[in-house]
Amino acid sequence: MLDNFGSDPIFTPEQILENRGRVAIFIDGSNLFYAALQLGIEIDYSKLLYRLTGGSRLLRSFFYTGVDRTNEKQQGFLLWMRRNGYRVIAKDLVQLPDGSKKANLDVEIAVDMMALVSAYDTAVLVSGDGDLAYAVDAVSYRGARVEVVSLRSMTSDSLINVADRYIDLDQIKEDIQKTTKHSDPYRSFSGFGILDEH
Repeated sequence: MLDNFGSDPIFTPEQILENRGRVAIFIDGSNLFYAALQLGIEIDYSKLLYRLTGGSRLLRSFFYTGVDRTNEKQQGFLLWMRRNGYRVIAKDLVQLPDGSKKANLDVEIAVDMMALVSAYDTAVLVSGDGDLAYAVDAVSYRGARVEVVSLRSMTSDSLINVADRYIDLDQIKEDIQKTTKHSDPYRSFSGFGILDEH
């Protein structure tokens, strides 16, 4: 009987997706930016929101990012995000001794995932950061499903192991990349070069 384990699933992938309930999306902006660089694409954030929601009821979509208050292009992008379905959580970048700038928002992501756990059925975490594995595990024990979306080469095994579902960004890049010139310059933004988190 154990020999057949996994060959005849109880639920098909489509049935699992149909049963997502209320969805909350948590996007690590810096992690997504570096993943897009690796893939050689520009993210269309309208398409991304549509793809991650997948027809389910969206509770809220959070976008976490470090900010440089002097970067006007970035400020314009964040304003566009706020007006197009995203709740932006921003933190000032800190200059490190080596000259790079960094803003770590793992704690903010973890706290928000836990604080809202009774309001959503499925959390979609767009990050490959293994530091979030403990929060994902805790959310799962509270009864929510967690889907992790990130680039495989940038994703911690510990995060994949505690997720209910893992989606490689490489598999959905056609659905979320910018394809044509849009009149709105902020819809796909590549000005995160200042976020040198690695």
